[in-house]
Amino acid sequence: MTTIEYRQNISLAAADIAAVFDASGIRRPSADLARIERMFANANLVISAWHGNKLVGVCRALTDFSYCCYLSDLAVDKAYQKHGIGKELIARVQQAIGDEVALILLSAPEAMEYYPKLGFEKVENGFIIKRIR
Repeated sequence: MTTIEYRQNISLAAADIAAVFDASGIRRPSADLARIERMFANANLVISAWHGNKLVGVCRALTDFSYCCYLSDLAVDKAYQKHGIGKELIARVQQAIGDEVALILLSAPEAMEYYPKLGFEKVENGFIIKRIR
């Protein structure tokens, strides 16, 4: 695989993000581009992975850069998976937030085996009020 370039907090087109979501298998409201745009406009840490001019991976997080960081999206186009892109996206989030900040996420059921390989511990002390739509 040729070189992947990583960029932090650059403006991304909602259609490009939706295309990565669709190509990755992640379940997100990719047909609702206005919602995708809001999701990323209100995140304060976004790392993207590029193969040339093509967006192939994206990681979106919300953090206070002091105590906690919620990793809300990690998506890599299936054609680019298994090349360490997801691992690198997370490593760059960790580098940006520092070692005083806990990295927290909710995993899709099909990704439960993936995150422990990256150093995440499963927690049993969480709660959620699920979105209606």
